[in-house]
Amino acid sequence: MTARPIRVGIIGADTSASWAGASHIPALAAQPQYVLEAVATRREESARKAAETFGANRWFADPYALISDPDIDLVTVAVKVPAHRDLVLAALAAGKAVYSESPLGSNVAQTEEMAAAAGSLHTAIGLQGRLNPAVRRAAELVAAGAIGRPLSARVAATTVAYGPESVSAYDYFNKEAPGATFLTITTAHVLDVVEAVLGDITEVDARTELLWPEIALTDTGETSAREIPDHIDLITGTTSGAPVSIQVLAGVVDPQFTLEVRGSTGWLKITGNHPAGVQVGDLELSASVDFTAPDAPVATGTGPAAAEFWTGASINVGEVYASLARDIASGAHQTPGFAHALHNSRLVATVEEAARSGRRQQLDTRAA
Repeated sequence: MTARPIRVGIIGADTSASWAGASHIPALAAQPQYVLEAVATRREESARKAAETFGANRWFADPYALISDPDIDLVTVAVKVPAHRDLVLAALAAGKAVYSESPLGSNVAQTEEMAAAAGSLHTAIGLQGRLNPAVRRAAELVAAGAIGRPLSARVAATTVAYGPESVSAYDYFNKEAPGATFLTITTAHVLDVVEAVLGDITEVDARTELLWPEIALTDTGETSAREIPDHIDLITGTTSGAPVSIQVLAGVVDPQFTLEVRGSTGWLKITGNHPAGVQVGDLELSASVDFTAPDAPVATGTGPAAAEFWTGASINVGEVYASLARDIASGAHQTPGFAHALHNSRLVATVEEAARSGRRQQLDTRAA
């Protein structure tokens, strides 16, 4: 796999579904160590159109045919969360490297199953915000003691999603069973960036709210009941010693992400403003101390047929692919993969329990 470009097959690269086209396609196109070998969707017509639009060498209307194809080295799973398990397990059984969007499973049990099945295979999980160059540089500054002992941190994060309106195709995000909720997606990404900078979260106090219990489906005129929280406030402990106060607010049209860390001798701040959340767009780092500027992203483009809303979506996804290519070439496993996905899933489950019980919860989410 290292003597030639890594041949990627993307499941879910539909031109009418914006995420894979806006993020994975341009992320791969920016890196010569990859080639988009194939795409797969559920229908022959859409699969053929996706291959033509995205420049894939081949297309499949059966994702399992893509998985079993010997000319595919890396399978990217970019479909709805309930479909992850079967596709990921099939790809692992075929001995393929796998990049899955996050959350990996609809629940902790599914995530445990897939993490166990991965074995020594190369995997990547779509918690891409932690690989943003500004986040990586901030983590280095904290680890090096550049701002002294971390004393406290605060986070304000927003997303335009999970607000009072939705299109019917995305109504499954409002339901508990599929596992693609405000906590498992938006909040999970925020917590992962916090952990990237300040170390693992060790305890949580949490309170959730359901601000919009009824959702207007704008394309059908129907009303849907939201089953999951759409707001959270947390206070967490971290292995750095700094407590962190976190608020994540949904349905916000003027986006904001701020992570500010105060140390005994200085401070640093990470900011962003992508409407979809911290994991999607680029981030900026500022500090009270001098620092080497973060690396330039390996990918910055927007894929063909992508909506303007997704501008910048390839930046952090590109960093995941770059890290994964280095791992495949060297045999290392530095890229956050399915073991990290399990850590994140257990963390979110503990946050949910803290919110339900009203009691502080201790964490050891790295435990087997």
